[in-house]
Amino acid sequence: MVLSELDRGSVVPLYYQIRQHLLEQIRTGLLKPGQPIPSEQEISEQLSVSRMTARQAVKSLCDEGLVYSERGKGTFVSGIKQEKNVSQLLSFTQEMKAHGARVHSRILSLKAVSSDAGVSAALRLRPGEKVVRLKRVRLADSVPMGIETSYLPFERFANLLKTFNADTSLYQTLADQYGIHMHAADEAAEAGLVTAQDARLLGIRAGSPVFFFTRVSYLKSGRPIEFVRSIYRGDRFKIVNRLTHQSNLDSGWRRKYAQ
Repeated sequence: MVLSELDRGSVVPLYYQIRQHLLEQIRTGLLKPGQPIPSEQEISEQLSVSRMTARQAVKSLCDEGLVYSERGKGTFVSGIKQEKNVSQLLSFTQEMKAHGARVHSRILSLKAVSSDAGVSAALRLRPGEKVVRLKRVRLADSVPMGIETSYLPFERFANLLKTFNADTSLYQTLADQYGIHMHAADEAAEAGLVTAQDARLLGIRAGSPVFFFTRVSYLKSGRPIEFVRSIYRGDRFKIVNRLTHQSNLDSGWRRKYAQ
């Protein structure tokens, strides 16, 4: 790809001119989602600028979520952000398949652990009571999208340690093996910056913006059955919701589960 010549007499910084040229190619479709953009070395050589200037141009696009980097592979144009509908109780698998994406998971750990204070309170367990902890990197079309850590009461789901398949939906497994169907959930979302350790798992830079979610899922009886801590990439997700006037809300189940 041939990049436009820079106006070296302009007051506009060189990195910003490069950024704007790449941005224009993204907007016009010359650079399509999933395609690589020129590397820092290619930009540097074609335009006779320093690697630092090229890096600054690429970083500015990364910071806005317009492109994303994969370690050892390059930097690629971001696709349309996936919508995370916080008004529906859906698993990651259900959400991504609804958008036509191929879903895969990489299990980081699956074992029995003692519940910490947050987990035991959410699942109404005794402090330190055993839980099954399933930690996974969730991928859509081979791109790491998030990290999910699910906790379930060990007493009821101990067999998952032997039977769970990484490429299946946890919710589908609970339905098929245990007859468990999630009825409702309380979910909270916060914005933050990813740690270096989690950034490596997600293939993004440390300090990149992410969403932090916590979710408690309930059975129809009101019993909490699952607690989840999740991290989703800010450059790949947006949160959507349908707002209804307060007078139209039915808060009966919320009162019930708050007891």
